[in-house]
Amino acid sequence: MGSPRYVLLAVVILTYFATVLANVTLMLLIFLDTSLHKPMYTFLFSLILNGLMGSTAVWPMVMNILLTNSPLISYEGCLIQAFFIVTYGSCNFSMLTVMAYDRFVSIFKPLQYHTIMTPQRVKQLLFLANFSPTALVLFQICLSSQLSLCRYKINKLYCDNLSITSLSCGGSRAIKNRISNLYGIVCIIVIVALPMVLIVSSYVKIIMFTLKASKNARKKTFDTCFSHIIVFINFSLVTLFSLIYNRLSAYLPGEVNILASINYILLPPLLHPIIYGIKTQEIRQRFSRAWRKIVFRKV
Repeated sequence: MGSPRYVLLAVVILTYFATVLANVTLMLLIFLDTSLHKPMYTFLFSLILNGLMGSTAVWPMVMNILLTNSPLISYEGCLIQAFFIVTYGSCNFSMLTVMAYDRFVSIFKPLQYHTIMTPQRVKQLLFLANFSPTALVLFQICLSSQLSLCRYKINKLYCDNLSITSLSCGGSRAIKNRISNLYGIVCIIVIVALPMVLIVSSYVKIIMFTLKASKNARKKTFDTCFSHIIVFINFSLVTLFSLIYNRLSAYLPGEVNILASINYILLPPLLHPIIYGIKTQEIRQRFSRAWRKIVFRKV
């Protein structure tokens, strides 16, 4: 029994270390290189910071559980973890929406881009994309904290809001449970469904526009938007998988539980900085230049 646990522990440690390294490297590159102080990379900085927060909310605790073989967490700790995990997913979608808006403006109004995307507008969008989902999630967790629990076992690697509400009692407490579930549905519509519609519609318009443009314009648009589209598709699929799994988790084996957790929390924060680093030419060039400086300085 111990051997698979330690193998999983080694995989989690290595993957989490790679996640931290990839995210911190890209964040430092954006922060230190003044040529990357543009709205697109400012939003990217916020996106990967959010991913780092999401993975850090889960995997250190999972490592401790695997190391000590003690899968216990306090109720308050579970609520805090659920807050950070749901906030991670919510802010990801809102930030991807802001990034899609930024690309939309840059393609359809290139001459007015700097007039529209002023430093003040960027700050407003950052605040809106981070504060609004966080406030919605905080209220949702507050509702969940008012529920009385009749069970104390979660069939997942981490706590989320649905896992907590599924432990609540029926009877006289059922009204609070229904209110919490109804508010959760509203949050999914506002935080997940609406951003997905806005992002898809913006990229449909961009694709239709580029089909009529010149070859050079198509290539430039592709280089600008490809990494963002891949990240959006990747995160949308893992979120959809997670939502479906949340409804069926009680009927699925533990292996599926681990796979769902890895898909939602571990892989996106690792893959997103790698995708942007490989597919975004400007980041790739700046990273190569910074790496050469470090190597030559050592020589």
